[in-house]
Amino acid sequence: MSSPTGPASGLPVRMPRPRQPGRHRRPEPLVAPEGAPALVLAVPGAPSAATRGLAEEVVSIARSELPGLDARIGFVDGDDSEFPTLRSVLAHAAEERAARYEQAVAAGLDVKQPDGPVAVVVPLLAGPDSALLRHIRQSVMDSRVAAELTDVLGPHPLLAEALHVRLSEASLARADRARLFTVATAADGIVLASVGGEEAVQAAGITGMLLAARLAVPVMAAALDQEGSIASVAEQLRSSGSQQLALAPYLIGPEIDAGLLAAAAEEAGCATSEALGAYPAIGKLALAKYTTALGIAPQQAQGTPAR
Repeated sequence: MSSPTGPASGLPVRMPRPRQPGRHRRPEPLVAPEGAPALVLAVPGAPSAATRGLAEEVVSIARSELPGLDARIGFVDGDDSEFPTLRSVLAHAAEERAARYEQAVAAGLDVKQPDGPVAVVVPLLAGPDSALLRHIRQSVMDSRVAAELTDVLGPHPLLAEALHVRLSEASLARADRARLFTVATAADGIVLASVGGEEAVQAAGITGMLLAARLAVPVMAAALDQEGSIASVAEQLRSSGSQQLALAPYLIGPEIDAGLLAAAAEEAGCATSEALGAYPAIGKLALAKYTTALGIAPQQAQGTPAR
């Protein structure tokens, strides 16, 4: 039995762990502010079960980085039955926020009327694609909801890391930076495939320079959606001395038909790695776009050296 002053003699007492003083103390975990806007992931391309699974993994990573995050998925070309459209997801988020406010007022709580954006929309795109971004922007406008649209996820060192990992998974690159072991099938030249025209190629080229530094092989970007671009860049790499080429998709996946990627690889005579998919960096970068848009302390998304 416990006494009014504490537990009975002999029972263990759990004392709170004191906070470590000084600059080396562990930082307090970041949580989503109460009433923060939703993070809405705008998923391009034809909806499918595989696309939905990929998007769910991405938002799951974002939630794990920021507990309490309200993260949702809106399909740019959805059907509002199995795959909710971006427009309807935004409208639903606005309705829910208004309902919460009305319930609080009805309960007699002293609450401030919500203001600011209902949601922050993050395009699930590694690089710029003006046609897709116009479509996403139009969906946001059609929803008539106060929402902020962020930039695409790249370029970023974490995307170079993700490309490196995908190449190593396909045995097209060494997994270690120090080159402590060899891979017989490792490529000596990389074609970085993007979609979105010349703007996308230029943006992919920035990440390509970071990838080249990791692999110590030449990397050149090309456009999948421009006829002959992949083959032309592959020929440039071969003429400069590269013999064993690899095609690395600078794509998350849903934004391009997989058949187009396979056809380009065959035309250029390249092996290919998988698209970036739900690599953990994708969820972290989506969250970084969200926290930056809101001006809250972000979890710094930094590249980590391959081991």
